[in-house]
Formats: sequence, C-alpha cells, structure tokens
Amino acid sequence: MIAVTLPAHNEEQLIAACLQSLQVAALHPALRDEAVVIVVALDRCSDATEWICQRMGVEVIKVDAGCVGVARAAASERALALGARWIGCTDADSVVPPDWLARQLQCGANAFCGVVAVGDWLDYPQAVREQFLQGEQAVDGHPHVHGANMGFSAVAYRQSGGFAPLATGEDVALIEAIHGAGMRVARLASPRVMTSARRHARAPHGFSEFLRRLEQRVGLAADDVMSDAAPISLLVR
Repeated sequence: MIAVTLPAHNEEQLIAACLQSLQVAALHPALRDEAVVIVVALDRCSDATEWICQRMGVEVIKVDAGCVGVARAAASERALALGARWIGCTDADSVVPPDWLARQLQCGANAFCGVVAVGDWLDYPQAVREQFLQGEQAVDGHPHVHGANMGFSAVAYRQSGGFAPLATGEDVALIEAIHGAGMRVARLASPRVMTSARRHARAPHGFSEFLRRLEQRVGLAADDVMSDAAPISLLVR
C-alpha cells in the first residue's frame, strides 16, 4: 500500500484542490491498482477543513500541537499503521501532477526530493518571480527539500527516526537523517508540485516566509540601484 500524508491547519479554501489532485495521482496506471490512502493531520482546525476531508473520503487524524513536525509525524505513523510501504508528502495548499506518486516509486532510491513551482503569484512583483526561478534549481541533483514534494520508504522513515517535532525545517531534518543513515535520496526535477504564494503563513519560516524575505531583498536591491543612479540622473539634467 502507498500513503500520502499532509498537515492541515484551517485549509478550507485550498485543501479540496489538493485532495482532488492526490486522488487523480492515486489512479495512475503505473501504480497497477495498488491501494493508496490519503491521511490528513488536522492540527487545531476550527474551519470546514475536516468536513471537506470527510466529504472527499480521506483518512483524518486530529492533533492539538500547532506544530507541522508533530502533524507530519502523526500522519506518517497512521500511514505506517495502515501498512504503507511508501509515503508521499505534500501540503494542503499544493497541487500534485497525475504522475506524482508513480514517479516517486520509480526513482530507485529510499527517498525522493522534488522541486516546486508557484501557481498563483498574487501581488508579488515580477522581480520576486524572477529571483525565485533563478534560485529554484529545477534540475536533477538539486539541493532543495520541500515538504510539499517529497517521499520516502517505510524502512527509511523508521531507520531515520521519523519527523522531528519541529515548528519548521522538519522536512530538511528528515532528509538529512535518511542520508546520514546511508540511504539514497533522489533529488529530481520532475515531478514538480504547484504550490501557493499566499502571504498568510501556516508554519514559521516556511515557504511563505521565504517568499517574503525574497521580496524584501529584491526591494532593498532596487533601492540601492535607485540610490546609485540618483547622482547620474542629476548630472544628466
């Protein structure tokens, strides 16, 4: 059996699209009808997230932690208890491609790390988009770890100690532990997951915070350019 796990904290606006994409990926022909279970860890949800999950027929567990590491660990333990041999991980504000699970299982490694693309840039300026594309190395062998696009075998998860109860960086810590245990990690450019550029972060120092810091750096760089250019413009006049 294959499992997909994701944490969720008040995700009523985005989780339906995520779950729908996962259900499509679960039906990919390359999986040869192997059972796929989707486990959502509801972490202090007070909106309609649970109702949406129930309506879409996915497995839910509840945690009261306010911590993404705890939520991911709880969902992973539930997946293992159900008999999962491989666990794919994503986020509730992300959409996976149809071959997402199939390509993970074909990676020939103990764990998979993929890249992400932003589906909706909202009000972020073009310069931020360009800087993100320059930094997100969408090539095989890339250095990135995204909780929205990763997976691992049950054996790798157990031997590495699982997700640590971290408020941020739990995904990086797990991949480092898997690698440190001598197991192979496939860092591939495909399949790529589409994620959100929303400004209201669910986890501190997560992807939303990363984009905000990038926006600040771009703004500071633009200010420096304007400052350097000012004397020249005065001379021209």
